[in-house]
Amino acid sequence: MRSPIKGKSIPLFLFLLVQPALLLAADTIDPADTAWMLVATGLVLLMTPGLALFYGGMVRSQNVLSAVMHSLFAIGIMSIQWYVIGYTLSWGDDTGFGLFGGLNYLFLNGVGMEANGTIPHVLFMMFQGMFAVITPALIAGAVVERIKFSSWVVFMLLWGTLVYDPLCHMVWHPDGFLLNRGGLDFAGGLVVHISSGVSALVLAIMIGKRISYGKVPMPPHNLVLTVLGAALLWFGWFGFNAGSALAANALSANALVVTHISAAAGLVAWVVAEWIIVRKPSVLGAASGLVAGLVAITPGSGFVTASSAIIIGLTGGFICFLGVRIKVKLGFDDSLDVFGVHGIGGIVGALLTGLFATRLVNPAGADGVFYSLSSGFGLFLEQLFGVVFTIIYAVVFTWVIAKLIDKTIGLRVPDETEILGLDGTLHGEQAYHS
Repeated sequence: MRSPIKGKSIPLFLFLLVQPALLLAADTIDPADTAWMLVATGLVLLMTPGLALFYGGMVRSQNVLSAVMHSLFAIGIMSIQWYVIGYTLSWGDDTGFGLFGGLNYLFLNGVGMEANGTIPHVLFMMFQGMFAVITPALIAGAVVERIKFSSWVVFMLLWGTLVYDPLCHMVWHPDGFLLNRGGLDFAGGLVVHISSGVSALVLAIMIGKRISYGKVPMPPHNLVLTVLGAALLWFGWFGFNAGSALAANALSANALVVTHISAAAGLVAWVVAEWIIVRKPSVLGAASGLVAGLVAITPGSGFVTASSAIIIGLTGGFICFLGVRIKVKLGFDDSLDVFGVHGIGGIVGALLTGLFATRLVNPAGADGVFYSLSSGFGLFLEQLFGVVFTIIYAVVFTWVIAKLIDKTIGLRVPDETEILGLDGTLHGEQAYHS
C-alpha cells in the first residue's frame, strides 16, 4: 500500500518495502505492473457489491434492499469524496506530525498519467480509492434494519474524511506517524478492519438494539445470497492483498498464496468450532469463517510465509467464532457481526504479524518474535501500539460523529418504519413480490 510519491524523499527501507525493482526503474511506467494493478483495482471494487450481497442475505426479507443500498451507495458517494478531498488528506504532502496530508491533491490536482513508482499516478490513486469505498460500507452491517438512510450517508462522508483518510496517511504514507514508528500493515488490518470494526461497535451501541432483538428469531432470509457475496469477497481479496505490492512481482504472488490459505484455514476453524460447540456445522459459519481468515491475514499478507498463514487463519477463525458470541452475553446488537469478524479479526491479524513477520518474505519489512532473537518483542510491541492507537482514534471520532448526527437529523428510523421494513418505507421498493 505504500507508494513512492513523486517528488518526495523516502527512506530506503520504505522504498524497498513496496517494490525492490523501483531502484532500477524509478519513475518509469512498467506495462506488466500497470496491467496487474488495473486488474487489482477492479477486484477490490468488486468486493463492495460482494459485501452488499453478503450483508443482504443475512438480514430479514423486508430489509434486503436497504442493506444492499448501504454498500451500493458507498461506491458512488465515497468515490466522489475521494476525488474531492479524500485522496489528498490520505496521500498529500504531510502537514506535520505524520497525521494527515495537505491539500496539494485537492480535486486530484496534480494527479495525472505521470509515473508513481512503476504505475501511473492516476491508477495508484484509484486503487487506493477502492479501499476508501469499502471501509465505511463495512460498518453498515452493525446497524442494518434500523438506521436512517440519510443519516448513514452523512455518517459515511464524515467518517471517511475524519477517520479513514487520516489513518490511511498515518499507516501508509511515507511520512505517516504509525509507519515511521515501525509498525507493519500491508493491506489494511489497522486502516480498514480494526477502524471499521470498532466504529461499528460504537455505532451499534449508540443506536441501540433492533425492536424485539433477543425476543424473536431474526434469521438470515437468504443464505445463498450471503454465500455468493462471500465468494465475491474471497475473489476480490486477491486484489486487496496481492495488489498492495503495487507490482506484478514475487511479493504479490506470495500475498495471494497466503491470502487464500488463511481464508481456507479460517473457514475450517470456524466450522469445526461450531461443529464441536453447537453440534451443527452451518453454511453461515463457513462463510463467516472464510471472511475471518481473510481479515486476519490482511495486515501480514506481505510479510509472512504460507505456514504462518495457516496458523493465522486457524487462530483468526476460531477467535472470531468466539468473538461473535460475546454480543449475546454483553447484550449489544452488532447485527451482522462487524466487530466480531472485522474488529476482532483485524486485531488478531495485526498482533500475529508481530509474531510471524519475516524478512525471508519481505527483506525490507521486519522480523517478528518467532524470527528474531535480537529485537525480541520490538515489532510485536509496535503492532500492539498501532492496534491500541487505532482503536482509541476510531472510537473517539465515531462517537463524536454519531452524536452530532443523532442530535441534528437523528440516527434511527421511527418504530413503525422499522416494524414495516426499510425497503418499502425508505426506498419504495420490495425485493420479493408474491
